[in-house]
Amino acid sequence: MAEEWKIKGKKFLITGGASGLGAAYAENFLKHGAGNVAILDIAEEAGTEFVEKLNATYNDKAIFVKCDVSNEEEIKASFDEVVNAFKRIDVIVNNAGVMNDAPNVWRLASDINWQGTASITMKGLEHMRTDQGGSGGTIINISSGAALTKFSIVPIYSGSKAAVLQFGRSLAIPAFYAMTGIRVLTLVLGATKTALIDDIKSKTFDEVITAPMLPYVQLAEQNIDSAVAAVTKMFEEGTPGSIWLSIYNRPGQDITPTIDAAYGEIEKLLIPDGVESLYDQK
Repeated sequence: MAEEWKIKGKKFLITGGASGLGAAYAENFLKHGAGNVAILDIAEEAGTEFVEKLNATYNDKAIFVKCDVSNEEEIKASFDEVVNAFKRIDVIVNNAGVMNDAPNVWRLASDINWQGTASITMKGLEHMRTDQGGSGGTIINISSGAALTKFSIVPIYSGSKAAVLQFGRSLAIPAFYAMTGIRVLTLVLGATKTALIDDIKSKTFDEVITAPMLPYVQLAEQNIDSAVAAVTKMFEEGTPGSIWLSIYNRPGQDITPTIDAAYGEIEKLLIPDGVESLYDQK
């Protein structure tokens, strides 16, 4: 494990951290010696209560900042508040996410899943990059198994998570880490026992179209503890730009070679003969 990839002493910012997986990630990092954790969430009451609980156990190392990650002004203000409180941010976990393709929800959900992730990543880049005076760090973006398969009942959610996956792959070109000192990691998360997947029938884009599909949707849910263990393993072992899979209560797995091989075959169709691709760069 590289020294800079140890959890101990690091200062974390976690979106969607008031409950579910975000809260589990936060408590886990503190258990492993994190210096501070900032919880960003729109759920003010839940976030405040959770941080009070954390601080009673972990000696006032956590703060709560109310933030709607679909709102650019709130993202900027919240990021600045965390920097002012901690002086630096070492690790960002873009965990906030909504799986809901219902007609009155999907646009907001897409703003949270994709644009919120991109915005906070860009602010992390500006703050962390060593070539402009920052200290480097790690940015973890949470994708989904829905990004890699046809999850037809929630195609908008699937598209937003595919965007997160491709964003991380495209950002973390070989020269990126060497230039910025920022390690981008992407977690492909399988179905996990959280509220995200509750009452999935009401979250489809069209109940009439999706009704025949629903009986065939089999979500083999993993426990939250399994996803948390995968994030820990990825943080401690993941090389810059790597993509990890957490599914079926199995140990976290680096699937970067598989993803790169699949995309590499597609890229061959797009690049003229004799032109070097990103996959050829060292």
